[in-house]
Amino acid sequence: MKHSLVFFIILCPLISLPSTGQKEVMRNQPYADLKLYHFGFHIGVQAQDLLLYHNGEEIDGEQWFAEIPSYSPGFSVGVMVDFFLNLYVNFRITPTLHFGDRNFLFREQRTGELFSTTSRSNYVTLPLDFKFSSMRINNYRPYLLSGIYGAIDIGRKKGNPILLRQVDYGLTFGLGCDFYLPFFKFCPEFRLCFGIPDLLETDRHDLIDHDLAKYTRSLRKATSRMVVFTFYFE
Repeated sequence: MKHSLVFFIILCPLISLPSTGQKEVMRNQPYADLKLYHFGFHIGVQAQDLLLYHNGEEIDGEQWFAEIPSYSPGFSVGVMVDFFLNLYVNFRITPTLHFGDRNFLFREQRTGELFSTTSRSNYVTLPLDFKFSSMRINNYRPYLLSGIYGAIDIGRKKGNPILLRQVDYGLTFGLGCDFYLPFFKFCPEFRLCFGIPDLLETDRHDLIDHDLAKYTRSLRKATSRMVVFTFYFE
C-alpha cells in the first residue's frame, strides 16, 4: 500500500502538465463530454488491506502480533452514471461489487508460533466522486477524482477467527485518463480507498472454539484500505 501511495503522489502532477508540440488529429466523439449525463460499466482488479492496531497486552501468558503479509488480487465489476457539471468537473456514481479476501498472519512474540487465517469479503460499494478533468488533448484527457464511499459486506461469515463489521465508509482518491475511441470512451483508472471506522468485531459470541478469541483480543482496531485498478467503458 505504501508503494501504491507513492506512485499516486508522483503521477498526480504529471497528468496535469500542459501538452506542448502535440500534432492535431481528427477527434473521435467531439461532443461526448457535453452530454448532461451518460452511462457506462467497468471491470477491474483490486487488493484489500487493513491497517492493524495492536493491544500489546499478554493474553493468558501469550502476546500475539498480526500482519497481512501479502495481498490477494480480487475481481471488481460495476456500473457508472456520470453527470456533467461544467467543462472540467463531473459528478459520478459508480455502484461496484468487489470480490476479495485478506490473509492474516499471527506470530506469538516469545515462542515464534504462527497462526494464519483468511477473511473473505464481498463488498457492495457506492462511491460518490467528483471528476476533475484537464483540457482534452486530441483523443485523450487525463483526470483526477476524489469523493466518499459507503460499503456493505454481503459475504461475511461468522465463526472465523477474525470477524469484520459489515458496514464501512471512507474517502477515495484516484487518477485516470479518458481515451476517445470511434464508438466509446475507454478509461483506465487507478484508485485508493481509505476506510474511516473501526471494522474489528470484538463481540465474538459466535466462536465455537473460544480459544480463537485471543486473536481478536490481541488487536485494538482495524481500518480498511483498498487499491483498485479499473477499466471503464463509457
